[in-house]
Amino acid sequence: MNAPLTAVAISCTLKPSPAASSSDLLATQMLDALAGHGVTGSLVRAVDLQLSPGVQKDMGGDDQWPSIRRRVLDADILVFATPTWMGQHSSVAQRVLERLDAELSETDARGRPTLFDKVAVAGIVGNEDGAHHIAAILFQALNDVGFTVPAQGSVYWNGEAMHTTDYKDLDETPEKVASAIRTSTANAAHLARLLKGQVYPTPS
Repeated sequence: MNAPLTAVAISCTLKPSPAASSSDLLATQMLDALAGHGVTGSLVRAVDLQLSPGVQKDMGGDDQWPSIRRRVLDADILVFATPTWMGQHSSVAQRVLERLDAELSETDARGRPTLFDKVAVAGIVGNEDGAHHIAAILFQALNDVGFTVPAQGSVYWNGEAMHTTDYKDLDETPEKVASAIRTSTANAAHLARLLKGQVYPTPS
């Protein structure tokens, strides 16, 4: 089945535009790989928007989360990209996870959680260890709100500890990273098509 699919990548870099971002680069590479599987995607840099603290789908005032939420709900695949700081995902990534928490109390027309039938993959970059820990945190949270995680659904690059080379500074993408991108995106597109063709049942 070749049903058209869409993806949205949320980059959780701490750097506002137009600064270069390794998280943006990896997210874009993952979107490009998804395009090879017939998936149309777009990127949003969360730090450029006003995301109010809270766990509601709309915190009112100048909160811009509703616009990101709409893009997440409209997409079949979420690419969640974050840098590593002090061995942890970024504060922006945590804010996005907290805002997604609102979906625990939201249901679709079938009475199912709004994020059922959607797939999530992760991209993690940094000059320190922590990628596996961050992937575990992200996937637990994303799965809890309804996303399905494909086999080998995370892509990461760890630079040499205590050095200053960033992922965006590399002359070329390391083959191990390129291979992980190919695998994660192929599996994400495959799984998203399966879920599009046969959705999860309504909880009894």
